[in-house]
Amino acid sequence: MSRPLSDQERRKQISIRGIVGAESVAELKRGFNRHLHFTLVKDRNVATPRDYYFALAHTVRDHLVGRWIRTQQYYYEKDPKRIYYLSLEFYMGRTLQNTMINLGLQNACDEAIYQLGLDMEELEEIEEDAGLGNGGLGRLAACFLDSMATLGLAAYGYGIRYEYGIFNQKIRDGWQVEEADDWLRHGNPWEKARPEYMLPVHFYGRVEHAATGAKWVDTQVVLALPYDTPVPGYLNNTVNTMRLWSARAPNDFNLRDFNVGDYIQAVLDRNLAENISRVLYPNDNFFEGKELRLKQEYFVVAATLQDIIRRFKASKFGSTDSVGIVFDSFPDQVRAHELGGVGLAVLLTMVGGLCMAAGSQPLCSAPALPWQAWDITKRTFAYTNHTVLPEALERWPVDLVEKLLPRHLQIIYEINQRHLDHIAFLFPNDVDRLQRMSLIEEGGTKRINMAHLCIVGSHAVNGVAKIHSEIVKTQVFEDFAALEPEKFQNKTNGITPRRWLLLCNPGLAELIAEKIGEDYVRDLSQLTKLHGCVDDDLFIREVAKVKQENKVKFALYLEKEYKVKINPSSMFDVHVKRIHEYKRQLMNCLHIITMYNRIRKDPAKLFVPRTVIIGGKAAPGYHMAKMIIKLINAVAQVVNNDPIVGSKLKVIFLENYRVSLAEKVIPATDLSEQISTAGTEASGTGNMKFMLNGALTIGTMDGANVEMAEEAGEENLFIFGMRVEDVTELDREGYNAQKYYDQLPELKEAVDQIKSGFFSPEEPELFSDVVNMLFHHDRFKVFADYEAYVRCQEKVSELYLNSKAWTKMVIRNIAAAGKFSSDRTIKEYARDIWHVEPSNLKIPPPNEPRDTAEQSTPNGTAA
Repeated sequence: MSRPLSDQERRKQISIRGIVGAESVAELKRGFNRHLHFTLVKDRNVATPRDYYFALAHTVRDHLVGRWIRTQQYYYEKDPKRIYYLSLEFYMGRTLQNTMINLGLQNACDEAIYQLGLDMEELEEIEEDAGLGNGGLGRLAACFLDSMATLGLAAYGYGIRYEYGIFNQKIRDGWQVEEADDWLRHGNPWEKARPEYMLPVHFYGRVEHAATGAKWVDTQVVLALPYDTPVPGYLNNTVNTMRLWSARAPNDFNLRDFNVGDYIQAVLDRNLAENISRVLYPNDNFFEGKELRLKQEYFVVAATLQDIIRRFKASKFGSTDSVGIVFDSFPDQVRAHELGGVGLAVLLTMVGGLCMAAGSQPLCSAPALPWQAWDITKRTFAYTNHTVLPEALERWPVDLVEKLLPRHLQIIYEINQRHLDHIAFLFPNDVDRLQRMSLIEEGGTKRINMAHLCIVGSHAVNGVAKIHSEIVKTQVFEDFAALEPEKFQNKTNGITPRRWLLLCNPGLAELIAEKIGEDYVRDLSQLTKLHGCVDDDLFIREVAKVKQENKVKFALYLEKEYKVKINPSSMFDVHVKRIHEYKRQLMNCLHIITMYNRIRKDPAKLFVPRTVIIGGKAAPGYHMAKMIIKLINAVAQVVNNDPIVGSKLKVIFLENYRVSLAEKVIPATDLSEQISTAGTEASGTGNMKFMLNGALTIGTMDGANVEMAEEAGEENLFIFGMRVEDVTELDREGYNAQKYYDQLPELKEAVDQIKSGFFSPEEPELFSDVVNMLFHHDRFKVFADYEAYVRCQEKVSELYLNSKAWTKMVIRNIAAAGKFSSDRTIKEYARDIWHVEPSNLKIPPPNEPRDTAEQSTPNGTAA
């Protein structure tokens, strides 16, 4: 149970988590008891912890709703440029604590719940993660929404309200088993259905051609029902909206079938329509060209585009009728940004342009407008590429698009023809260039290259780290970058410090605030002031103390969940992310085996104790990733039960890694593993979270690691292995895994143990696929970096023995982490791509007059 604060602690308390006032505490207690009374038909004495959670959630929501309404009223009156952020994934995690922090209620709520005789941490643990994302991309979208609200941008997130989010991972006998994530089964106190804004989305059908133009007819209609979730900014009273669409069948479904008596089949057919928003596709960095996935993309974009146009008409002209409305100003008032994977957004904006004069006709049924609609499209849209892995880029089969969206295919062909005519004019007789730059890939199965469509249809294209953006320009989309170099930009990813410091690591957040003040929460670049504390012995001890407290807390969690005794003084060596060959969890596993063998050979030798923690989910159909999980668990079983090894080395595979678990493990981490093959990780954001929370990084020069090394100094990270140019050269020469196996005895020993069944004595051949891949099909060259990795790990152990030197390096890293705030990223998007200026305006809270804003809004901004 939460401990009451002493008077001295209250005086000292930092206000970044809110001020504790007797009035605010009493108000929260009244609200809590009121909601508990309204939601329970039973006596409070028999209320469950879940009842208490919902009472608290509704109490906090009460403080949110007035600000939410006032923010939307403000946008309607001021009509700022609006930003629309489209993503198939929003990995939000839990909402309660984040909302308390951003509203400045955390400390008051803590006190109120304590006075009510309840445990705040217990209530927070009851909330389900909103797992509407696979990993980095979905979590990035969530961080961006937080930053857009904090920066006063009139921004909206648009996605799908999946009934089932990313699967729950269970580990049974070392194997991953997937279970459905029924995250809505107890209800969601943070969302509000908005049936008044329900919209039709059309599929299938055929195209009729007449003198008035093409018409899309005989379509199947699915209704898109919006659910709105408030997104509060940090202490600025701005509350933006995330709108997620849920698929619903229309009530007049299959009336013909009903009339002939097949009522049951007609009802069952409703499920086919509503399956669109049933489940999140669990693939990360892998494109699977399934019809349902294409339906999901079209569904979210078609509904969103209609909603954007409706809001534009209402705010600009005071009417949602189309007659007499001019759309030339559309790009001046609207900016839409799409994450890779929503490529249809570009096409749909084009289609929407064609339909703007057509009133209520289905998208794509309108007579052809002049191609100024294409100009509107390009001026409105921007595109972020998130991966360089070829298997992750979308290439939709033409036959599938023709079946599902026949009119759209015709428009794609016309867009492509105009595009290729332009290329042919600039580069006469260059047939190879035409093939490379075409939106349609002709080899084998004809496919639509959605990345090419996004590039052609956007005014800006960006990568998400300097090294990634350079690869995008010089390798992946080289021809397009040569044609329009000004279109290509870099916007290095970032993370929100509200969730990834204040929420998950309050001890460190408050320690920093005591040293440099509280403003760093809004301006993370102020962390550079901590460089002046690197030699402050008291501060060094306090930073080390916070880390140790976090480790003790997490060690207790691990012991409870995994029944493995953890030494909290050991180095917590953490590798958590999606399981994928390019992220090279296998190389970490080989290092674990190497450490194990060294301990076994010389038990008396000094060895820095380690607890190696690996976590992440494998896509259900990704055989190799699931074998890697099994191997890690098999190695852990041997290591953790070897009496010779004892407490010197423990291995834990974290089951069901998710946002709420990341919030526990990241603050407790000493060493962050970021060891992807150079040139494969677009950016990474886990690396930034660990850096901000006082972990040191062992990593390759890949993704944002490069910029982390620039900011902190390469000497303050443990950098090893091949650079991008080395990988390119090795590809040119031909990678020979056998050579490394023959030359490195410790590598050979570890691989032989896997191959011989040392870790799977009951099934000696169990890992033959893994070994075969490492020797013959390893695109990511694990053996090539093994030696450098092991040597670098030896340097890590050496430094860890010197606690003071280690902590000084930690402080240098925290001081250099300011660049990696998503606030900085969003400011760059706003100024360079969306052409809107962030605002410091603080909208008055609901209990103050609306005209008491602290400053006027700069012209053209979205407050």
